[in-house]
Amino acid sequence: MVTIYERKPANERKPGLSRREVLKRGGVGALLVISGSAVISPEHAWGLETSALKPETMATLIQMARDIYPHDQVPDKYYAIAVKAHDEQAGKDPTHKDLIENGIAELDLKSGKNGYTGLGWEEQRVAVLREIEDTPFFQAVRGGLVVGLYNQKEVWPIFGYEGESYSKGGYMARGFDDIEWL
Repeated sequence: MVTIYERKPANERKPGLSRREVLKRGGVGALLVISGSAVISPEHAWGLETSALKPETMATLIQMARDIYPHDQVPDKYYAIAVKAHDEQAGKDPTHKDLIENGIAELDLKSGKNGYTGLGWEEQRVAVLREIEDTPFFQAVRGGLVVGLYNQKEVWPIFGYEGESYSKGGYMARGFDDIEWL
């Protein structure tokens, strides 16, 4: 269930997105619905079931992933796939679960009353991330994203990467030394 609240003075507002906020944020990362043990994007028809971490934690991890490695052309579902590894690892390792859940709680605390996902501007969220960038929590999330996001073959065409070259004859015969652009 998504509730859109009517406009009230800032000190009286309830958490959530107003119609104005939904329109300002546009299509990229605009709306994630938390339902039971799932995070759902009704606009883009994908969902992510959680098993060890809270769905709210996963929603925050998805937003955090988008803020750490921002690519407007990459849909949220690929960020969700990238952070899903933390949910899987948390199911196997209670210390990892504590690291992630406590890290998100600290991130929300540093972000103010509405938490990290309640910050409306990317600049505000990045400023909070800069405060925690030396913590083991941030390093675990960032390190997992490097592999989790960029090793997805589905995102390679978005970046213009064709994949490994060995199976296609290597780079020698495929224009590695093509400098016509000079």
